[in-house]
Amino acid sequence: MSTDATFQRARRPEQKQQRRDDILDAARELASRDGVRNVSLTDIAGRVGIHKSALLRYFETREQIFLELTAQAWLDWAKALHAALDGAAPGAADVIADVMARSFADRPLLCDLIPHTALNLERNVSIKAVRRYKLTSLAVIDDVAGLVQQILPGLTAEESGDFVMTMATLAGALWQIANPPPALAELYASDPQLAAACVDLASRLRRTAAVLLSGLIPSRTSAAEAAGR
Repeated sequence: MSTDATFQRARRPEQKQQRRDDILDAARELASRDGVRNVSLTDIAGRVGIHKSALLRYFETREQIFLELTAQAWLDWAKALHAALDGAAPGAADVIADVMARSFADRPLLCDLIPHTALNLERNVSIKAVRRYKLTSLAVIDDVAGLVQQILPGLTAEESGDFVMTMATLAGALWQIANPPPALAELYASDPQLAAACVDLASRLRRTAAVLLSGLIPSRTSAAEAAGR
């Protein structure tokens, strides 16, 4: 990571890009360690080695930094899914469920970021920044939905998209439940009456994905049969 020891002020285009990358890297590192909600602009600026006012030359707000990290995380997630599922046998719903679950469980930062996007990240940046983020995230969802549909051609494009979007939303919510603060984690683990509060993210996502996939086509068939009566 470049700091003041490298250059005091970014003037050349390549220095400005390096400084921007350094800011994103610092935010990613701190959020992975401390959680998204606990990282401030001052924290990020201190990690890079610049003043907060200098950081604001590169990003509108703290939220814009994390919104860009979310977009990058979506792209990384889609790439991993393609690596795991390209060439999968047709009809392999169990493989999709397993890969989908592991793809989120292996990306805690993405899971942490997902609920924050709608709650605050998109609400504290410019319309231009939101549009740029949405174009990326929606394109990723469409891409992964297309991948699912290739393996399960019985699904419609809309159903595949609904499946992917539902799993992403669920991953964000369940990750928060599966990663309580240390004091709560200790409480849940020590009290048998609270055992249900202990959630294993990967297994819960895998089970839910399997249920969703097994129900999509039958539910559509039942609706069509009911309409034809």
